[in-house]
Amino acid sequence: MKNSTKLEKSIIGVIGLGYVGMPLAVEFGKKYRTIGYDISSVRVDELSKATDRTGEVKENILEELLFDDISKLLNKKNGFLPTNDHSDLLSCNIFIVTVPTPIDASKRPDLTPLISASRLLGSIIKKNDIIIYESTTYPGCTEEDCVPILEKNSGLKFNIDFFVGYSPERINPGDKVNTLVNIKKVTSGSTPETANFVDDLYKSIIIAGTYKAESIKVAEASKAIENAQRDINISFVNELALIFDKLGINTTQVLNAAATKWNFLKYKPGLVGGHCIGVDPYYLAYKAEQSGYHPAVILSGRRVNDGMGAFVANKLTKLMISKGILIKDAKVLILGITFKENCPDIRNTRIIDIRNELLDFGCDVEIIDPHANEEEVEKEFGFKITTNIDKIEFQKYSGVILGVAHDEFLNLQIIKQSNQVIFDVKGVLGKDIVDACL
Repeated sequence: MKNSTKLEKSIIGVIGLGYVGMPLAVEFGKKYRTIGYDISSVRVDELSKATDRTGEVKENILEELLFDDISKLLNKKNGFLPTNDHSDLLSCNIFIVTVPTPIDASKRPDLTPLISASRLLGSIIKKNDIIIYESTTYPGCTEEDCVPILEKNSGLKFNIDFFVGYSPERINPGDKVNTLVNIKKVTSGSTPETANFVDDLYKSIIIAGTYKAESIKVAEASKAIENAQRDINISFVNELALIFDKLGINTTQVLNAAATKWNFLKYKPGLVGGHCIGVDPYYLAYKAEQSGYHPAVILSGRRVNDGMGAFVANKLTKLMISKGILIKDAKVLILGITFKENCPDIRNTRIIDIRNELLDFGCDVEIIDPHANEEEVEKEFGFKITTNIDKIEFQKYSGVILGVAHDEFLNLQIIKQSNQVIFDVKGVLGKDIVDACL
C-alpha cells in the first residue's frame, strides 16, 4: 500500500494531552481522525469544552474540530476526540506517545509514564500498527525499554507484526512564533519503510519540513544533545555571573562588550528550569554512565545551573543585611513561579529553589504570578500563590525578586523603598531601582 493511501486511512491516537500532545493532536485532527487520550478526567473535561489551560491551542480552532462521540468521528475524514476511555483507542492504527519523562529525587530518569503508556498500548495494538514515541529520553530507550513492553503485552513481534518510530518533540511552551508546524521535525522508524511512512506523516502537517534520521537512536540522541548544549552554554554564563559577582563586575556589561565580536554567542545567565533543558541532560548522563563513561562537562554544567536559585537567595539576604534589615520573618515577594515568561507552565521551575532557600533563612515568602494556575501550584508544591497583581503593596516587602519576566510585571510601577532590596533575576528592570541582577 502506498504511503499516500495509508495516510488517508490513518486513525491517530495521541497518548498524553499536555503541552506536547495537545498541539500535535489538533494539527493531526485538521487532516486525520484523531483521538487524544489522557489519564486526567479533569483535563479531558476541559478539552471537551474547548478549553486549553496551557494556552497552546486556540479555543476557536479546538471548537471546530471537537467530537464528543467516537462513532461520529470515525464517520468523518478528520476531527478530534479527547477521552480518558482507552477503549476509544481500539480503532486507531497509529499511536503517538507524548507523555512526560521527568527525573526522580535522585535526578535519574523516571520512565514511569512512558512504561505505563507502553503497557496500555501493548493491550491495544493490532497487526501492522505503528507506535511513534515523542517523549524525550536517552538513546536506546525506545527499542530497549519500550518495545519489549509492547511485545510482552500484545503478544506481537516487533518489526513483523508492529512497527515503531521516534520523532522528538520540539514544542516551546508559550512561543506563538515558533509553533509546532513552524519547527523542522526530526523523524525515524524501525524499518526503512516505517521511517518513510513516519516522515510522510509528519511532513503532511509540518510546514517547516522534516529531517529523516538514520535510526531511532540517532533521533533520540539528537533531542538529548540539543538541550544539553543549551544547558552547558547557559551554565558557562551562570558561572561567569558567580565569578563577576565576587569581582564586583556587572555581568551584563561584560557580555555586551564581548558580543561585539562576530562569533561570540550571547547567552544570558539565569534560572534553568522547564521540562527540557533542566531535565534532558540527566537522561544523556544516565545513559553515558551505563556505558561506562562519566560525562564531566554535562554534569558540571547541571551543578552550576542547579545552584543558581540558592545564589539568588543568598545574594538577596546579604544585601538585606547590609541595609540593616532583620532577616528573620522579613517579608519577601517573588514575582513569578512559572519556568518562563508569559507561560503557565510550572514544570521543574527553579523559582522553588529561591523560595526554599529563603524559607531556610526564616523569611516570610509570598509569590504572585498572573499566568500560573493556583490549584496546580498548590497540588504540585504544597503552598498557595496569588494571581492578582492589581493590589501589590511593594512597600510591605523588605525584598522583591523579579523571577519571571511576564509582560504584566514589566508594566508595574515599582517605587523602591530605602529599606528594601530588589533583585532582578532577568535583567529587565530599570537600573535606578535594582540592587542586584544576574
